[in-house]
Amino acid sequence: MSVGTNAPVIIKRKKVIAGDGHHGGAWKVAYADFVTAMMAFFLLMWLLNATTEKQRKGIADYFSPTIPLNRVSGGGDGSLGGDSVFTEDTLAQNGIGASNRNPARREAGASGQSVSNDEKTFREMEKMLLGGGGESMVTRNALRHIVTRVTDEGLVVELFSTEDEPLFEVDTADPTPILRELVAMVGRVFSLTRNEVAIKGHSRSYALVLRDNPVWDRSVERAEETRVLLTGPFPSERVERVSGHADHDLAVENPMSVRNDRLELVLLRSDL
Repeated sequence: MSVGTNAPVIIKRKKVIAGDGHHGGAWKVAYADFVTAMMAFFLLMWLLNATTEKQRKGIADYFSPTIPLNRVSGGGDGSLGGDSVFTEDTLAQNGIGASNRNPARREAGASGQSVSNDEKTFREMEKMLLGGGGESMVTRNALRHIVTRVTDEGLVVELFSTEDEPLFEVDTADPTPILRELVAMVGRVFSLTRNEVAIKGHSRSYALVLRDNPVWDRSVERAEETRVLLTGPFPSERVERVSGHADHDLAVENPMSVRNDRLELVLLRSDL
């Protein structure tokens, strides 16, 4: 029995439901947000690396309307200019804060002497030592052995050795003529004040194979020898302390550099 050629044709229709149409482009928006965020991040990293602290503060102040744009104005002018958050005198009086943690210390120290007077004295002495006022009390050759800086402790006068002219005889605490000249000059300058003085000895590192490492003894001996040189014309009772720091506070990266053989004569603040 054969199948007829007139068999019915069955057409099967498949219904397609477009369920993805409403969110098909959402990933593009998310990706665009991600790219924008990454661009902003790398721009921030570039700004942090390419700007100074002062420039970064200016940028931060620009986007912070509660902080004035400069240190002498509240952001406006005239009677509505307002107070600057950096104005110590104003803010200390009206009680709304100050940029200094202890603004009262600017007025008077524990001894009753103005701390600002110490700052003025230190700056004047730096000029005397380094020739900032036009003429230095130090000879041109001796001047290359001196570095000064003002710290929380006081005025630090650092005397250091050079390769061709050390402050002490090799591997001893015996002072050389250049050190005698330097200490005498510093003593004359320090005599112009009543502040106390601290003397610190520092030493370069020595080879680790040494059985007896001399850095501690040598730094103390050199500091003590400096005290003896200083207290010739200088009142000995004004020397508050003498200490040796060995090679634990290096001036340059190379621990065995002769530049680390140095002394620090510190004119202490009057309130310390």
